[in-house]
Amino acid sequence: MLELAPPEMIELAARCGYDKVGLRLLPATPGGVAYRLMDDAPLLRETLRRLQSTGVTVADIEVVAFRPETDVGSFTPFFEAGARLGAKHILVAAYDPDLARFSDRYRQFCEAAAQYGLTSDLEFMPWTSVPDLETAIRIVGGIDHPAAGILVDALHFDRSQSSLGDLRTIPARRLHYWQLCDGPAERPSTTEQLIHAAREERMFPGEGGLDIVGLARAMPDDLTISIEVPTVQLAKTVDAETRARRALAAGKTVVERARANS
Repeated sequence: MLELAPPEMIELAARCGYDKVGLRLLPATPGGVAYRLMDDAPLLRETLRRLQSTGVTVADIEVVAFRPETDVGSFTPFFEAGARLGAKHILVAAYDPDLARFSDRYRQFCEAAAQYGLTSDLEFMPWTSVPDLETAIRIVGGIDHPAAGILVDALHFDRSQSSLGDLRTIPARRLHYWQLCDGPAERPSTTEQLIHAAREERMFPGEGGLDIVGLARAMPDDLTISIEVPTVQLAKTVDAETRARRALAAGKTVVERARANS
């Protein structure tokens, strides 16, 4: 629902029956949509007011994309805004090809974020420097910081050909929340197609060909589930509330099926 600013998103979440929201304070790509609450005091105040009036809480804030030039010290206002929002988690992505340098900065980031009560959850994506679950496990395990976590996204899990066996080896303390969506069973053949499908053409849970019931069954039951379904074309003709209600109903159905079969 990125077309909605945080106050409107929170109101929509409350009407539809969501417990939590995820807020994008930093763009996923240069020039992308973001609501920089750390730089907009009036918008932050209104967002806090809507949280208080609705009872909706903030699960995660995003997106911290590590690149070679990333300066960990520059994120203090971001952390402060996250703490004021009562957020629990930060989505982290690795775009630095030097994994040793990334790991060092990621450790520093975890240490800084933890001071504000925030976890730092590394999302593996096939086109990034952390392309699969196995690599994420190695990096997060090597850092061994309490705030470091692994963020499992259903689409990336499938497209990276990660395994449920590897997933089950992750200590529960390393899993803080996960992202649910669906997609065609056939995997894209190029990086460009992978990125386009992930950012613009996901499917609602249960409407595609991924084994998301199996994934949901493998995840701990007490984790927050983030429904991440960017649908750029659908958003041109279907309003945000209709999409939000459809996504929530679909997500609940998947989780119910997983628990019934566990």
